[in-house]
Amino acid sequence: MFDRGLLLTRQAIRRQLTAMPHELYLVRLIHYPTKRPFPGERLWTADQLTHLATIRFLRARNQQGCDIYLHPYAQDHNAGYILVDLDDADPSVIAAMSAHGHEPCVVLQTSPGHLQAWVQVSRDPLLPALATAIGIQLARAYGGDRASTDWRHLGRLAGFTNQKPQRRSTAGYAPWVKVVHSRPGLARHAPQLLQSAMPPVCQPLPPPTPPRCAEPSLSCQPSAPCEITAAQATAIYQSWVQRWHIAERFVPPDWSIVDLWVARALLARAWPAAHVQTVLRLGSPLFPRRHGHPEDYLRRTLARAFPSPDPALCLLPDGTPSAPAPSPSAPGDPLPSPHPAASSRR
Repeated sequence: MFDRGLLLTRQAIRRQLTAMPHELYLVRLIHYPTKRPFPGERLWTADQLTHLATIRFLRARNQQGCDIYLHPYAQDHNAGYILVDLDDADPSVIAAMSAHGHEPCVVLQTSPGHLQAWVQVSRDPLLPALATAIGIQLARAYGGDRASTDWRHLGRLAGFTNQKPQRRSTAGYAPWVKVVHSRPGLARHAPQLLQSAMPPVCQPLPPPTPPRCAEPSLSCQPSAPCEITAAQATAIYQSWVQRWHIAERFVPPDWSIVDLWVARALLARAWPAAHVQTVLRLGSPLFPRRHGHPEDYLRRTLARAFPSPDPALCLLPDGTPSAPAPSPSAPGDPLPSPHPAASSRR
């Protein structure tokens, strides 16, 4: 029986994957009403993904409320593709990216006014910290979502519907994820992007001099000026995120809790409060938080994070927090535990 919708979905998938070629793609299905991933993660080739039996399976799950996400897979590295999640995007943003040599290989409309752009910056795998730093640079330059800049963030797969209720039309229909631009190839200024992000990330950061105080105090100042760059702060923060497998354990994470854990880990290694604040300010996704003034938030977070004599709040030998953060004492403080939900945002 002829199924026009099935063939249109295959055409959309082919168009997207042809413009971002790779050996394997990780596909994840997330049930929007419950925010739970469909059991298992699938690694498929482009041929397997465009097989009609595979598409029927994915369409059936999509009709049951699952959003369909994809990422080029390169094991513990980034495959060279950077996702820029453009929420409420100005129509001219793609032209601006192209004018600056950051032209996307794929642009998807995930719903009216919402775009996702994939930019190929390398044909070789990238270190996670480097890919994350480039993602943050592009998000800052073009108004992208900074919470969607981690090195293996999932983007939507074309040809399926966006299950977010707030994205539905006035008639109640879920919008289709459409390919609005596809052209394979590296961005023209990809080498400059790599060069601008690589030196701070790849050069080891010397341990800061501990503050000269008898006891830890928020008023302590380091003996040398704090010269941590945004790229270094991002690399430091993401190294802990990856070490604790935050992305796998909490979907999406409550970043205020991760802020607390990172602050606690650095303070336990005799980092000065000023350096820790800089790492959180420049390296934490979605900073500043909606918890009052940013400096007040940082002071509260560090006050909670200073090493405690309570063994329940110590770090395990591998650096993983042994207990969640203490309960908040005032509105806007970090919550006691990360909140599980869907990992991709648009």
